[in-house]
Amino acid sequence: MRYRSVIFDLDGTVLNTLGGLTNAVNHSLTAFGLEEVSEDRVRQMIGNGTRKLIERSLEGRAEELFDRVYAEYSRFYQENCSYDTYPYDGITDMLDKLRSHGIKCAVVTNKPDAAAKKLIEENFGDLICETHGNVPDVPVKPDPTFVFKTMEDLHVRPEETVYIGDSDVDIRTGKNAGIDVISVDWGFRSRDFLIENGAGIVFSDPETLTSYLID
Repeated sequence: MRYRSVIFDLDGTVLNTLGGLTNAVNHSLTAFGLEEVSEDRVRQMIGNGTRKLIERSLEGRAEELFDRVYAEYSRFYQENCSYDTYPYDGITDMLDKLRSHGIKCAVVTNKPDAAAKKLIEENFGDLICETHGNVPDVPVKPDPTFVFKTMEDLHVRPEETVYIGDSDVDIRTGKNAGIDVISVDWGFRSRDFLIENGAGIVFSDPETLTSYLID
């Protein structure tokens, strides 16, 4: 086996959360009389945490409403984070095979911690052994703080660990942690975008990725 542990991003990597995120963004905008944004626009805004998502959704319009829109989004999304959210095809099988080969799987995401833990538990149960989302006073990715904590908790070394995600933020996160990085293009960013942003290895389906990891 190449690795003893695999740390995944969440949005666009193990779960397709685009519908749920779009629903929450537009609920929060229309609550204050602002026009909705398209799902494709939300796709482009995801990746740097909730505050950046709301900042980008307000860019150029009513930015003085940020605190109220952010608060409404945070409340609404925590209550409705399961809406239109589901694993990508093949992800559950991949996690099961990795576990059967003794590989520990974890998640480090910029999604708020409570929502992240809820979604991972609902969709994957004990196939994911540790989940870290954004919490106050800890920088969001690409800061590697929670990657380091996860490796410590799982008792694995950097050379035994790989970070897998679908964005440029994920590439920088793994590099900042000094571990290998694998990118996937079934999520919110294209293969060309990932390569332009430093991706070394890009996979397009979980089955091929699984074979690589357990080889």
